[in-house]
Amino acid sequence: MGDLDHLNVLNGIKEIPFGVGKKLLIDFLSGNKDNESIQRNRLHKLKGFGSLAYNEDELAETIDKLLYNGLIAFVPVNGNKFWKVLELTEKGNNEIKNPTRKKFSFSFESTKISDEERKIFPEFGKFLEDLNDEQKKAVISDKRHILCVAGAGAGKTRVIAKRVEFLVTYKSIDPSAILAITFTRKARQEMANRLDSYNSSRIETFNSFCEKTLLRHNNLIYSRSVRMLNYHDKVMLFRNALSEMKLSTEKAIEKYFSHSQKKDKTIEQLGNTLVNDCFMIRDYFKLKNQEITDFTKNIEKKHIEAAEMMHSLTKSIEENMEKSGLRDHADQLVDTLNLFRSHPETIPKFEHILVDEYQDVNTIQIELLDIMSPKNIFCVGDPRQSIFGWRGSDIRHIINFQDKHPEPEIICLTKNYRSTMHIIDLMNKSIRNMRLPDVEASRHGEKDIRLLNFETEQAEFEFVIQRILSSGLNGKDIFVLSRTNRQLNDLSSAMKLRGIKHVVRTEETGKQTKQGDEVTLATIHAIKGMEAEMVFVMGCTSTNFPCKGSEHPIVDMVATEAYDKEEEERRVFYVALSRAKKSLYLTYPGNSITSFINEDMQKMLKETQLRLEPVKSGSSDVLSMLKKWRREQSLKFGTAPYMILHDRTIIEIAQRMPMTKDQLENINGLGPVKIMRYGEDILRIVNGL
Repeated sequence: MGDLDHLNVLNGIKEIPFGVGKKLLIDFLSGNKDNESIQRNRLHKLKGFGSLAYNEDELAETIDKLLYNGLIAFVPVNGNKFWKVLELTEKGNNEIKNPTRKKFSFSFESTKISDEERKIFPEFGKFLEDLNDEQKKAVISDKRHILCVAGAGAGKTRVIAKRVEFLVTYKSIDPSAILAITFTRKARQEMANRLDSYNSSRIETFNSFCEKTLLRHNNLIYSRSVRMLNYHDKVMLFRNALSEMKLSTEKAIEKYFSHSQKKDKTIEQLGNTLVNDCFMIRDYFKLKNQEITDFTKNIEKKHIEAAEMMHSLTKSIEENMEKSGLRDHADQLVDTLNLFRSHPETIPKFEHILVDEYQDVNTIQIELLDIMSPKNIFCVGDPRQSIFGWRGSDIRHIINFQDKHPEPEIICLTKNYRSTMHIIDLMNKSIRNMRLPDVEASRHGEKDIRLLNFETEQAEFEFVIQRILSSGLNGKDIFVLSRTNRQLNDLSSAMKLRGIKHVVRTEETGKQTKQGDEVTLATIHAIKGMEAEMVFVMGCTSTNFPCKGSEHPIVDMVATEAYDKEEEERRVFYVALSRAKKSLYLTYPGNSITSFINEDMQKMLKETQLRLEPVKSGSSDVLSMLKKWRREQSLKFGTAPYMILHDRTIIEIAQRMPMTKDQLENINGLGPVKIMRYGEDILRIVNGL
């Protein structure tokens, strides 16, 4: 595009008399009269209609560049989290008034290796022999500012560790002048294991770095003793807040969750989610360095009561944390930044800072790096795997790296050492609209990727179970991924009935619920950074990808960051695909397949429709009938299903098949009152009467 073509996009947004979505803007700029909205609103009469003669992909790329550079932003309409429109920012309005002729762009092109570099590599002998040329270039580059765009499975942790070793061994950098920052304790430990024991470079997570800094300078930042809160503290703070509002947990749950969100969940599960959501909202404001403002103003009318409750709960929690001297990880980041600002002499001096997972950094973390102002910065990340925008991460930091750091070395690590060439091809097709260099395969193997359609979700579950049982793999080599916790819980129930050991991982709690030690079931956010021989991605429907439902209703309302939710959801799907090493099965029930499986992908996958039905067994029939009976009782008495019987209770009934009232007494969750009230119904179902 020309130097000033971006002005046509900005003027188009300004000219259209209402909030415009990305698709409508593209049709307006390209002159598409077939768009019904253009005809109805007579947009074809406007000056900017048809002002850019480019195809849809080229226009989408220009809009993305303006988004990433902050000239336009997505804003919610009337508090509706799924209806966002494009709006000019102050920066965009200024650009219209005074065009800069600046190239608003990002460019991550395939990395070129010069002949001179190829001659240098052998001089390092065995030190570089196990690396590919792009990795070698990243490790030994003399540039001050380096960004490695590392595709999935490209060995990024290895490159960071090797870079640290290079600086100490070949550049004689004092190890204490080197700081390597990761996001998780697992990644931190993996990096530490790769470095020799004599290498005393600091390897930290953002949280561990801040914690050590604050402990060292405690008296400068705190006037009283403080400590990190644990989950027990969170629960107590939540209960105190409820008490101040004269609310019971049950009443708060009824206010917060919809009927479908409460379905098949225990009061404990719903209570835990509510606690977590209160702290997520608090951290959202904390990481923006803002007070907890009244976020009820832009909320949909039907959610106002719940939003007001959450605002009061969150404010109370914040006040009581201050009184009690309790801090969490978000506080640590903010407090460390405030310490450095108020006491510059405490800022540690690092000659080199290396940052892992740079696509996941948030504003506070960037400010922390900026204030330390290292002479050299080495960042590794992948825009394709930026999937945490809803909790403050901002893809623009990696996309615009070269704007912040002049004359950087940008190196694309494209060789994948995890997946077969067939899976790599599918991955590349799924994210082609990001216009990044394709990931390259290093593994060959038979094509074992399939798109499978089922009449029902139960049939989908049955296929997953049967394929796991027939795979011959160790269960630890199998992942079952889903976009929602609900699907995982339902599949977990089915697997319990069949005696299949498994582990459930969810991003929500950061913990895993063990039902044995075999097959991993997980949400996609919770499995990022891990891999398995065989991967199932369940529920590949238009409802799940992009995810239309929410298990955190008010959190989604509050976190209205100016990011493209649908594009982030597309990246979530990409992350799911990229976990598979050898076998990949994409499954969905019904007719509504996700648009993320585009035409090129469908041609490659050759969809198969299976009429598989669940294996009939006494226990699975009983479980189905018990759930149906419970729904009927909940409607009859006007109460939530979990108030009749907990999910775990009906699963135990289906497993143990009690025949008498005495045997019912041995079932967890069935006390004398419930046996008296429901016992005869339960026994009638179990005995098939």
